[in-house]
Amino acid sequence: MQALARIRYVALALLLPIATSAQTRTAVPARPAAQSAGTLVIAGQQDQAPLVRINGRPYIDIESLARLTHATVRYTGSQVILTFPNGSQLTQAAETSAQSARGPQLSGAFLAAEIETLTAIREWRVSLVNAVQNNYPVADNWIAPLRRFADSKLQLAAAAASTEPDQQTLELLRNEFTNMQQESDGLLAMRAKISYIRPDTFDNNTLDQKILTCQRALAQVAASKQFQDDPACH
Repeated sequence: MQALARIRYVALALLLPIATSAQTRTAVPARPAAQSAGTLVIAGQQDQAPLVRINGRPYIDIESLARLTHATVRYTGSQVILTFPNGSQLTQAAETSAQSARGPQLSGAFLAAEIETLTAIREWRVSLVNAVQNNYPVADNWIAPLRRFADSKLQLAAAAASTEPDQQTLELLRNEFTNMQQESDGLLAMRAKISYIRPDTFDNNTLDQKILTCQRALAQVAASKQFQDDPACH
């Protein structure tokens, strides 16, 4: 409601000079030259309208003001009546405008599947890290179910991908799964050769750092619902 009040204030401030000019037009026949004065932008929206400067003051035409504020305008005799939307309508219009500027979002079905896949991969990695740091045996009998679970979630994400942003994000998810499997297989191979894996194995581990960075990038994709590429996911 505060935002609506500010918009109404701006509207009155812009319209007042028009009324004043109308009252003085008979006394001052000469019309001052209008000069460009930039543009008017409503906070939170991408649309804008040109301003003109007359006698040092900025003006905007009524139709442009109505368009920017999503108001309706009607003319009754010598009156111009503006009707502004309520606060919720104005907020919704601003959100719609901002979403259109950002571009297409991830589909709802794929977004849910992406989060589940990312969670499964994260749990897979955490289990490996805990095993190594606590000197538990790294064995395929408990790693395989984690791998299969993450793969099943990835397949669900692939089935849910229906838009271009979905497909682009799916590619990053697949790369993250591949990198996680590479790290997991490496630990299994190491355990087959030696009975003890150093607890600091994950410190300064380039592949593990890549997996973590990609996880954060994919989490940001889920939070924003927008595809964002990241070198760590390749």
